[in-house]
Amino acid sequence: MTEFAHGPSTIQLGDLTVARFGFGAMQLPGPGVWGEPGDPAAARAVVARLLDLGIELIDTSWYYGPHVANRLLAEVLHPYARHLVIATKLGGNRTADGGWGIALRPDELRAGCDEDLRTLRRERLDIVHLRWTRGADVPFREALDAMLELRAEGKIRHLGLSNITLVQFEQALARAPIVSVSNLYNVWADEHRLDGRVDSIAADQERILERCTALGIAFLPFYSLAVPQRALEPSPAVAEIARRHAVPVSRVALAWLLARSPVMLPIPGTASVGHLDDNWSARLLALSEDDRAAITGARGPTP
Repeated sequence: MTEFAHGPSTIQLGDLTVARFGFGAMQLPGPGVWGEPGDPAAARAVVARLLDLGIELIDTSWYYGPHVANRLLAEVLHPYARHLVIATKLGGNRTADGGWGIALRPDELRAGCDEDLRTLRRERLDIVHLRWTRGADVPFREALDAMLELRAEGKIRHLGLSNITLVQFEQALARAPIVSVSNLYNVWADEHRLDGRVDSIAADQERILERCTALGIAFLPFYSLAVPQRALEPSPAVAEIARRHAVPVSRVALAWLLARSPVMLPIPGTASVGHLDDNWSARLLALSEDDRAAITGARGPTP
């Protein structure tokens, strides 16, 4: 395993050990995470490249496509290498118009788990994140209980959480071992504003990361390079650091994440082998203390 410029090269997720840099499969399907990819051969090439690079954790879900991302992963990688860990998420679905729906009732979580098992061709899922959405019509505890039942039945090996608040994190920790948290986190902290207001999850992000760091729980930042609402421009600090190192802004953004905490496990996605290779190389980019402080300061004060 190649050493990382910042922090350890591997991380524990329960009894599983993976390289501390993963891959998100969200961009493998077509535009809007809907339907088949425009270039199926290119998508398969990205998947095939993952193990060549040394990536050992893939984040996916049955509703990416829907079913498309999981099917591509299984077509290329099954039977899976013993060291490969696949993390999925439950709590969402897709509407007929290609939109995103909420599916957090116990029966919906169970059906989603079966879809992941079927489309990934697995008998048990390595890690499953309960992906919360504000405004759900079920209590958080009820959804968590359903996930615990699936784990007790042997369908889930380890439990993770996604898009959760600090209160929900503490509630879950009191009930069961949690091996990972996947929340929105990137160098563009000021962009965590949805519909003109600061999202409560963004306000909790630093405290959740601090708790994960203290407990040794992996933190998988989603939207590590962008948010879906609009394209992001790098802050002057990030742009200057990228210019000085003669690397893309995306590489600086990922290197900063790796330096932020030893439990940070970025999962950037792409449908391009070239972008995949460049993202992977971020683990070798050494940022100075001044670089890291400049990026952190440009994000603004902690909420």
